[in-house]
Amino acid sequence: MLREKETIRSYSTDFNLIILGVMVLLFLSYNFFKGDNPFLTVPAEWVNANTIFLSIVIEAIPFILLGVFVSALIQVYVKEEVIQKYLPKNAFAALIPATALAALFPICECAIVLVVRRLIKKGMPLHIGVIFLVAAPILNPIVALSTFYAFRTDLTVLYLRMSLAFGLAVIIGGIFYIIFKNSKQLKEESTVPVVHTHHSHKEAKQSKFKQTFFHAADEFFDMGKFLIIGAFFAAIFQTFMDRQLLLDIGSNEYSSTIVMMAFAYVLSLCSEADAFVASSFGSTFSVGSIIAFLVYGPMIDLKNTIMLFAVFKARFVITFISVVTVVVFLAVLIVQFTVI
Repeated sequence: MLREKETIRSYSTDFNLIILGVMVLLFLSYNFFKGDNPFLTVPAEWVNANTIFLSIVIEAIPFILLGVFVSALIQVYVKEEVIQKYLPKNAFAALIPATALAALFPICECAIVLVVRRLIKKGMPLHIGVIFLVAAPILNPIVALSTFYAFRTDLTVLYLRMSLAFGLAVIIGGIFYIIFKNSKQLKEESTVPVVHTHHSHKEAKQSKFKQTFFHAADEFFDMGKFLIIGAFFAAIFQTFMDRQLLLDIGSNEYSSTIVMMAFAYVLSLCSEADAFVASSFGSTFSVGSIIAFLVYGPMIDLKNTIMLFAVFKARFVITFISVVTVVVFLAVLIVQFTVI
């Protein structure tokens, strides 16, 4: 059975690699079709989409690699029990330290679900786990660095993203303590998809160094395919969407915020790379809607919603999605009308 699971995981990784390679090669190939031969000439719109796609991917790949290796090191070498030593016992007093501690975990929004599940089973309060769910994918040096690089001409986005994410994590954690206290919200026997993990007998005999590379490889292919897909849709969206419609949506604080939050949810980009996709919309959408995209996406998206329903009770997940959505939307509107 273990060998079968290992074989399935191997095939899955190979399939992801093939998909990534095919998509990149298809877009790269357009550069060879720009000539005088009418049978090899690609429409200008697709050439433009290719340029946008490649710029997003090439800029994001280094941060993806950095993120997966740091995440893998934490997963292999850091024990969950260490975290509990640094958290105050008082529920509300622990909110700010927990948010700061979450910044030490550069883990994507789907992987953090499994980490939080382990932490809660070992005694971490539910509301602290919620803080880790919403804060860890944003408040870490790798995401800050990628956001700085993507918006280096205007650091307002970086400052607002980090400060807003920190404040909202504290608020959301407090809301969930009021609603659920420390009640049990984990499923008794949850069937969790295998993400970023290896548990074969063979791995037990391998060095931690090798395990780190295995985890990093898994995370790279998991996050890489979402980056490629997200970059593809962002390029297509910007190239073929009616510019006047985009300008009308992007100039309205309410509609642009809703659209970018929905876009962040559907694309399900990893937080180490979403800044590069967001920056490509900078000339069309308002700064506030860009902030909404960068804050909301890492907190809740399509792929980690599936993980949440696999790990937590339905009532908790529905409440989580609702609270995060409303709090982020209202906070972004406040920022748009008072700060930006």
